[in-house]
Amino acid sequence: MTLDKNSSKQTAKVLLQVNAIKLQPTNPFTWASGWKSPIYCDNRIVLSFPIIRTYIREQMAKFIEQEYGKPDVIAGVATGAIGIGMLVAEYLGVPFIYVRPEAKKHGRQNQIEGFAESGQNVVVVEDLISTGKSSLDAVKALRAANLNVKGMVAIFSYGFDVAKDNFEAANVRLHTMSNYEALLEEALETNYITQEELDTLAIWNANPSQWNAI
Repeated sequence: MTLDKNSSKQTAKVLLQVNAIKLQPTNPFTWASGWKSPIYCDNRIVLSFPIIRTYIREQMAKFIEQEYGKPDVIAGVATGAIGIGMLVAEYLGVPFIYVRPEAKKHGRQNQIEGFAESGQNVVVVEDLISTGKSSLDAVKALRAANLNVKGMVAIFSYGFDVAKDNFEAANVRLHTMSNYEALLEEALETNYITQEELDTLAIWNANPSQWNAI
């Protein structure tokens, strides 16, 4: 589920403006998974633009408070969502923790960094949702620590069916500030892409693991 259409398109617009999202249908990227992709997303870039990071922070914080009430804690998913998660927690005036992909091998061997008490209500902040696996691994860690995960809010989602299935199976509510559909609509309206490129991008999204650029 995304925020309202106007907000989701505005978020897509600012992400395109600062190249946090790049669309290259004719010169695709290669993801770490080996997938060929006409899109690349790195939302950490927004942290370098004060006006845009303020917009993201305030929109996300206000939505969290509206949807869940003020949580006891905000949890960011390492590493991409640490920065924006901390900004959201600061705006709301609540503690911040973050969750590593796995426990450290040394020291206190923490997977969750920061202080939270058993039973506290937590909203998880994420920068990007692809399949949802790493995001849901963070939820598992928080639940294992006896924290009550109210839901997750992310900046952007590719809108893959597998992510929807994974979140439903894990019983985790997911909201995103923008998504692939809103991105393509904004990109076409602003002449960032052509209609032909839009068609290519839509085909990729329907079956990303099997897609090859033509």
